[in-house]
Amino acid sequence: MREHKSNPWITIVGFSAIVIIIIASIIVMSKPVLTYKTDLHESLEDLTNKDALFYPWQLNDLLNNKMQNVALFDIRNDYVFSHGHIPGAENIQAEDLSKKEFIKRLNKLKEKNITVVLYGDDQLQANGPWMLFRQVGFSNVKVLLGGYQYYIQHQNDLSAIKADTTFEKGVPMYDFAIMAAPKNGAAVNVENEKKTVEIRRRKKTTSVAGGC
Repeated sequence: MREHKSNPWITIVGFSAIVIIIIASIIVMSKPVLTYKTDLHESLEDLTNKDALFYPWQLNDLLNNKMQNVALFDIRNDYVFSHGHIPGAENIQAEDLSKKEFIKRLNKLKEKNITVVLYGDDQLQANGPWMLFRQVGFSNVKVLLGGYQYYIQHQNDLSAIKADTTFEKGVPMYDFAIMAAPKNGAAVNVENEKKTVEIRRRKKTTSVAGGC
């Protein structure tokens, strides 16, 4: 019988091909679009960092062209945006904020020292994207306190609300006191009546010897 001997050159070529494939895979492997650059402590500090917030009264200067280098983004859906928005705002829906195209744009705005202000229908809607962008290194991104609804309520007196802080309190979505009230209109008794409980001790019975 004829023995087959392995060719060392074939082994070398095969191994080299595998190495080349692995290297090519690493090179073409897509890098993550966003990477975290701040820790939890720094993220919590942003919640009270005035430089990370955009106050409603600042809109007065922005709308009167007294404030430059500010880009205002409305993150609500295009239907809601078309029915009313802050003048000069650009619509970018929340689900599109993490796309590569918008991230590239944010990088360019940061390089140009342009402040990016996000707002939703209320502040809660924009808090998530705002915190995310701050955590991944976009220190130029701010959130509009109070959101669009607060702006609508005070759009005619923006310059006079500098001392107003009602936007910090927020508005609850549901009135749980009303929801918990009895449907028949009876008052809810919040006082717990203390009732005494009489404890009776059972008498021990003696067992009878023997049995059936």
